[in-house]
Amino acid sequence: MAILHRKKFNPEDDLGFGSQPVMKSQPLLNRDGSVNVRRKGLSIFNTADNYHNLIRMGWGKFWLLVLSGYLVVNIIFAFIYMSLGTDNLYGADGSTGLDHFFNAFFFSAQTMSTVGYGHISPKGMAANSVAALESMLGLLAFALATGLLYGRFSRPSAKISYSKNILVAPYQGDGKGLMFRLANMRKNILIGLSIEVIFSYNEDVDGKPVRRFFPLELERKQVSILTISWTIVHPLDDNSPLRDMTPEELKRTEASFSVLLKAFDDTFSQTVHSRAAYYFSDIVWNAKFKPTFDRDDDGTIVLDLSKLHDHVTIAQ
Repeated sequence: MAILHRKKFNPEDDLGFGSQPVMKSQPLLNRDGSVNVRRKGLSIFNTADNYHNLIRMGWGKFWLLVLSGYLVVNIIFAFIYMSLGTDNLYGADGSTGLDHFFNAFFFSAQTMSTVGYGHISPKGMAANSVAALESMLGLLAFALATGLLYGRFSRPSAKISYSKNILVAPYQGDGKGLMFRLANMRKNILIGLSIEVIFSYNEDVDGKPVRRFFPLELERKQVSILTISWTIVHPLDDNSPLRDMTPEELKRTEASFSVLLKAFDDTFSQTVHSRAAYYFSDIVWNAKFKPTFDRDDDGTIVLDLSKLHDHVTIAQ
């Protein structure tokens, strides 16, 4: 192929996927930077990822899980109280089976949360033992839920927005560059940013497809502080493995670009990471980005994040 033979392949440049090729347009990294690997062979009782899943799942799914667990546990204890007999609950004055169930359910909710309004109370050793067990489980459950909420709020993370496309744009006069841009979605300050862009493609070796990786040389790999947007540029010069690339070659070889960003967040006082990926279909040829910032009446710079993806094609 016309591209990629300008640099010697270094096996240490891969992302941890080895030489596994991309097949049927299934990328190594998803667009948001998550790893596109499906795991199997684990026991259904495997708990290694429970905390990770609870911390990283969406807020809607998290609250649905908490509410569902709360309802299920209270329903179970309601049936336990009903199995002991309605006469074991003082103040349970319902006349129908549904009334008895709701009395037992809301008594369970009061016991679990240790509210205990006093309208209904347990009677006898069996009911009191169940109520004592439930109150202990309730304390543990609420402590666990509080820990998960704290973990979700306090987990260091970077909210970086990347442009939807990667452009082949004019660069330094007659040259061209492969470029995309990014911006911080939060108002916090990121300092000491460093970025790495790795280009990968499929290559036929002895009749078998093998994945190759090349870290791209960038105009600037580090910035001291991210205040507005940052345009990442890979010059398409004589040292670039993509100097003579064509859209057809990139499509045939399932080419992609993996972005790895690291920065120090002064809010968390910790290092945060961000990942993204671009595919051959995300490349826009002969285009350039529109400005993302302007100045207001008093001269203050105004960054418009909605314009991060805006670009315009240019005449060749």
